[in-house]
Amino acid sequence: MPRFTVALGIFFFASAIPAQSQMLPLLPNYFVTPGVTVSGITLRKICRTKWGKDARHVTTAMKRQVFANYGLTGNKDPACIRDAHGRRCEIDHLISRELGGADDAKNLWPQPYGSQPWNAVRKDCVETRLHTEVCAGHITLKQAQDAIRFNWTSAYLRYYENPEPGKKCTPRTN
Repeated sequence: MPRFTVALGIFFFASAIPAQSQMLPLLPNYFVTPGVTVSGITLRKICRTKWGKDARHVTTAMKRQVFANYGLTGNKDPACIRDAHGRRCEIDHLISRELGGADDAKNLWPQPYGSQPWNAVRKDCVETRLHTEVCAGHITLKQAQDAIRFNWTSAYLRYYENPEPGKKCTPRTN
């Protein structure tokens, strides 16, 4: 019984920490953002589309809802830590569009640019790498989607060195 009480206390204490705390990076909450994929998307489309040059369908209302889902007031919320370029948060796809992720609020979360070590730049690196691995036939699309959905930071560490503040993504050599 004491172990249960201690575990319950730790859970409630951790739950009470506001999202604005800079002690912890703002990571996806899988109850709010479980990740959603585009139904019927083909590997051919995934590998041939020029991602970023196609139409993205995330509305301002969707962005406001995503901030609210995470208890944030918007892009100027203290949890949206500014990077050296002045960027704060992006409303990012948990499963990236280049891996078949949908423009759906259940696939979106507010991702800071300036948090360390995990931030929007690091996630962009792993998204691109997983897309490359899928299109080269090294992993399946489902494996890539699951890697991003369940723990994108672990996926990052599979392909890149431990992140250091202010440094770019450094691919593993082994």
